[in-house]
Amino acid sequence: MRSLKHGRNISVSVENITPFGIWIFVKGKEYFLSYKDYPYFKDQTLKAIQHVQLLHGYHLYWPELDVDLEIDNLENPEKYPLKTQIIKKHLTSQSNKRAIARQ
Repeated sequence: MRSLKHGRNISVSVENITPFGIWIFVKGKEYFLSYKDYPYFKDQTLKAIQHVQLLHGYHLYWPELDVDLEIDNLENPEKYPLKTQIIKKHLTSQSNKRAIARQ
């Protein structure tokens, strides 16, 4: 049995998880998703981050995290300048709800 060459017959895979973000390999290209720009990956389990699917050839989906990204988001981040602000607002809102619930 011959092993596959890197990326051959693989549409998406998580290549590396670092303290600063994750590297993914999608359709022959590598992308770095920093936790600064994509905070919803920080502090998640390895299993949840590694379980990524490529849907319709352009849509990345992490089912355990309920995260959706289009490849265009990774290739042209300047088209999506508000993404981080929206995410931070959502995460802050969720943190505040948890804090209130604990009281």
